Amino acid sequence: MPPVGGQAIIEGVMMQNGDRVAVAVRRQSDGEIIVRDIPARRRFRKLGDIPFVRGLFRLYDMLALGLRALNMSAKLAFPEEEQLGKGESWLTYILAIVLAVGGFIVLPLYLANSVPGLRTGNSILFNLVEGLIRIVFFLAYLLVISRLKEIRRVFQYHGAEHKTVYTYEAGEELTVENARKYTTLHPRCGTAFLMIVLVISILVFSIAGNPTLWLKILSRLLLLPVVAGISYEALRFSGGNYRRFWVRLLTKPGLWMQRLTTAEPTDDMLEVAIAALKRVTEPVEAAAQMERDGEAVSDKGELSPSVR
Repeated sequence: MPPVGGQAIIEGVMMQNGDRVAVAVRRQSDGEIIVRDIPARRRFRKLGDIPFVRGLFRLYDMLALGLRALNMSAKLAFPEEEQLGKGESWLTYILAIVLAVGGFIVLPLYLANSVPGLRTGNSILFNLVEGLIRIVFFLAYLLVISRLKEIRRVFQYHGAEHKTVYTYEAGEELTVENARKYTTLHPRCGTAFLMIVLVISILVFSIAGNPTLWLKILSRLLLLPVVAGISYEALRFSGGNYRRFWVRLLTKPGLWMQRLTTAEPTDDMLEVAIAALKRVTEPVEAAAQMERDGEAVSDKGELSPSVR
């Protein structure tokens, strides 16, 4: 059975099974579940299959796909509201990346470099302190945003995604009753990947030694692709060898972090996640028939496919 995965989006879930990608969103105006397919785009297929290189390109594909899914979910969930244009969406996304680099890479580095004993001392100790500051910052960030009502709903859909994937992996029928009993924590989650990145970065950044501040900043930025490549391979290995005791032990921190990024979903949310997963796992012919059967003509004469 091929591995499936997904992502929580605005009032819904995106699911991916190989090149098949679908989003399912609950429209807020009438409560209907809307399902849409998204064409998968892998721009660097050959490079994306080379170990330790593929991580960077897979990460780019995931970020681009995630942005498309988020934009689509906003339009489907709130069709009556004005949406950001493509340029505005990318600008917002780039700004978020810049803030993330500044807050989780440059700022911890600056704080660690401000300690006189660390500034010119042992590079391993320096990077250990810097890495611990980065982890604390990230955990504090997750703790703060998890208190926001809108973000908590996204985290609930994140939990629904995991429960639904567990149901599929167990070979059970995709129903709310079957999915409800599973945990919201999954070893292949992107949150686990972030924890791996935080740990691997401590080791990789130590390669640069302990030069002046501007060289440290430059080295962090240049070594980010290396961190991403190694972290992706570590995530693949842990996912494929999760039954081994020592692998489960090493992945515990990533699962613990998911307690901040997932929440117990409602049955309505599980229904949405199940609709998305069914779309990407059922035969192509059945998916096409469901699309045709779900089409309804609105008062304006527009087609509005939905899954009830």
